[in-house]
Amino acid sequence: MSLYSRRGVSAQKEEVHQATASLDKGLYPFAFCKIYEDFLGNDAEWVNLMHADGAGTKSILAYLYWKETGEVSVWKDIARDAVAMNLDDLLCVGIYDNLLFSSTIDRNKSRIPGEVLQAIIEGTQEFFDELKLYGVHIHFLGGETADVGDLVRTIAVNGTMTARWQKSKIISNEKIAVGDVIVGISSSGRASYEKVYNSGIGSNGLTSARHDMLESSYGHYYPETVEPMLDKDVIYTGSHKISDPVLTETGEETTVGRLLLSPTRTYAPVVKALLEKYFDKIHGMIHSSGGGQTKCLKYLPGPMRIVKDNLFKPPIIFDLIRQSSGADDREMYQVFNMGQRLEIYTDPTAANALIDTIRGFGMDAQVIGRVEESAKKELLIRVGENQIGY
Repeated sequence: MSLYSRRGVSAQKEEVHQATASLDKGLYPFAFCKIYEDFLGNDAEWVNLMHADGAGTKSILAYLYWKETGEVSVWKDIARDAVAMNLDDLLCVGIYDNLLFSSTIDRNKSRIPGEVLQAIIEGTQEFFDELKLYGVHIHFLGGETADVGDLVRTIAVNGTMTARWQKSKIISNEKIAVGDVIVGISSSGRASYEKVYNSGIGSNGLTSARHDMLESSYGHYYPETVEPMLDKDVIYTGSHKISDPVLTETGEETTVGRLLLSPTRTYAPVVKALLEKYFDKIHGMIHSSGGGQTKCLKYLPGPMRIVKDNLFKPPIIFDLIRQSSGADDREMYQVFNMGQRLEIYTDPTAANALIDTIRGFGMDAQVIGRVEESAKKELLIRVGENQIGY
């Protein structure tokens, strides 16, 4: 059993998929988000979507960082995580504007004071104000903030995003086909609309990253951050402190804590530009979140082989996690995005135009792979001289 499983989490969410297997898949079964007919406007040319996601256990890292440093501003980044994980899923079906957002914050009041709630709520609105500058309008409709100390040891930060969109502008993934190439967008570095270096970690795999990298003293001093039923040999098994200095691959000085807490990058500004200019060239999009580089398998419209043999060199955060955990390539690429969190399936003749547009936003982009013929759905990832099959 993998360390990830022993810590009570699943990269592939097998039990979740089993529980929802009998549910209606919506109008487009292979789309990244479930899409329904226009119940809100009753127009056959429009569709409705509602999507829920959140910052996950990254909020525990924010809790540790805040307790260690006193910096309440770290919670504003958690607000961004909860928004971006919703928004970037919706980007993958072609939606980038005129969205509604409702937050859900569950806290243990004895540990999380009002100043933390204020930082999260203010951070959410500040993020929306920034996105508005790029033509991405998200309307903050409030939400639910509940004091549920019997259920939550620290805090859970989640949200729901709703949209009404033209059916003719939906990316359903049904056009993904043999012969397509895959354009990947880097998750690390500094986009033109970001203020600081981004490690690329996103909001997935943070349970493993936290326990694998941080030292045992965190479990001793902050037992509220640990599931009591976990075996002791999987709890905070690393050698790092949050304050340990790190030099990034771009030469910037930061810390282990800041690398782990880099806010999930939203690709909304760049995807908006791509969809407005190259909509007909985009056959599909995948947000490589839960499930890492294997996420694509769930959304293929038929039997085909995905080959990823030109992925980005993983940024330093993933090297540190690998060194601390001893995880092999198979588990690393199944849990983490490994430096590439959004992939676009397109015709080979359009790839360079897409890449040029993406690089114009300060992010690296390249063809990371292709779609080949196969009798089944399968994925091959090349890491150095090794090839991993899923």
